[in-house]
Amino acid sequence: MNDTKTQVGQIRTEVHGHVFKIIIDNVAKKNSFSPQMMAQMSDAMTLLDRTDDYWVGVLCAVGPDFTAGLDMPKFFGPKAENTEIKPGNIDAFALKSRCRKPIVTAVQGICFTIGIEMMLAGDIVIAADDARFCQMESKRGIAPLGGAHFRYLTRAGWGDAMYHLFLCDEFNAARAHKIGFVQEVVAPGEQIGRAMEIANLIAKNAPIGIQVTKEAALKYIEAGEKAAIDYIPKIKDRVFSSEDMKEGIRSFVERRSAVFRGK
Repeated sequence: MNDTKTQVGQIRTEVHGHVFKIIIDNVAKKNSFSPQMMAQMSDAMTLLDRTDDYWVGVLCAVGPDFTAGLDMPKFFGPKAENTEIKPGNIDAFALKSRCRKPIVTAVQGICFTIGIEMMLAGDIVIAADDARFCQMESKRGIAPLGGAHFRYLTRAGWGDAMYHLFLCDEFNAARAHKIGFVQEVVAPGEQIGRAMEIANLIAKNAPIGIQVTKEAALKYIEAGEKAAIDYIPKIKDRVFSSEDMKEGIRSFVERRSAVFRGK
């Protein structure tokens, strides 16, 4: 996972003292995720969670973009691949299990769909000024399945959450900062360095104190999150059996606008 690129696209990791750096590397496809990369991300998050000497995580990406989201044909349709997440692993979207360690995410360029969901599953976000955000699943005939349906509410409140979830619009780093998705906006190219600075500042504090603080804060919202997470299978059933989903995937592959019928 760390050094040898055995496939197109991978998740790499580096250790910097007590900071564990997780790097998305699939520049040729705008850092879009394959099923194998999702499994690698879960492995990396699990390593961060369970290694005592790793006190803080930094999630970032090489190249001009954070991620364009899923490599759709590899997840849906006749060419879909199936790579299982290891039982007991940490979930990159913090749906089944959440990393105990604080995570600082650095984003730049395109940060669409699962990119937003992964950054909101973490704790602190540093964005380059050129970052662009969009939760566009409903444009593809599906729906957000990685936690956007409740984490937008946690960060932004009902009105701003529904504004972006319903419009499926693109918004910039300044807007993301205004609604609480992003904590700092920096010049392009400075986001990873600043995220590492923040991580090292966190790592100067007592790790148990930091971990317990995160755990205690989560107690405030975990009941509501559980209800929202438990509803995800119903979301899948509704959209995955729809004609609109089939049309959404076809239109993506054919590079055209979808024509939905509400069926």
